[in-house]
Amino acid sequence: MIKLSERMMMAANMVRHGSRIADIGTDHAYLPAYLIEKGIASEALACDVRRGPLSNAQKTVELFGIQDKITLRLSDGFDEIEPFEADDFIMCGMGGTLMAELVSRAYWLKDPSKKLILQPQSHSEDIRKFLVENGFAILCEDACTDDGKLYSALSAQYTGEKQDVDEAYYYCGKLIECEKPEAKQILLKALERLKIKLDAAKDHGTHEEYQKLELLTEKLEAVINGK
Repeated sequence: MIKLSERMMMAANMVRHGSRIADIGTDHAYLPAYLIEKGIASEALACDVRRGPLSNAQKTVELFGIQDKITLRLSDGFDEIEPFEADDFIMCGMGGTLMAELVSRAYWLKDPSKKLILQPQSHSEDIRKFLVENGFAILCEDACTDDGKLYSALSAQYTGEKQDVDEAYYYCGKLIECEKPEAKQILLKALERLKIKLDAAKDHGTHEEYQKLELLTEKLEAVINGK
């Protein structure tokens, strides 16, 4: 039986039952193997940009005898995936900036039938901003602690609708609706990063940059304090 870490389980819980999944950056393929074993996913693509992780994934697939359910594929993001091959697409273990770049290259993800499940390790604001500006709605966000570190995850689907959100939303998203204490800790860390940027802008930035960051910091702080 496969046992997932807390952060991987958080992503697994967002997968739709019966869906075909693609795990981008699969590493050992523990997540797709778990989803197949539990009957949550009907079939899976386990993708990675490097051959080493795919070799590890192959061992996992063979160990659990699920070669007929999981296809291993060398792929840089979504580049080697056909639009019809999966319904739910998972990305964990990379930064939000890289996630935004990879999603931007797969125009076919702008499909309401498809779902993104993302666990950015850093710069969550970058992937939230990309999603909002490109017609994706963030459905929910979750948070957890795993091995002493904080993690968050979000799910999103394309709607094509223009969303009128404040820039502070990129830093908090729907994590503000999560009742877990880890969610507030993550938001406070985002606020701390903004304050560091604000201090740097005070000494080295333009007056406009400083004012913009000051307003953004105040808005995020107000949102967090109201949680």
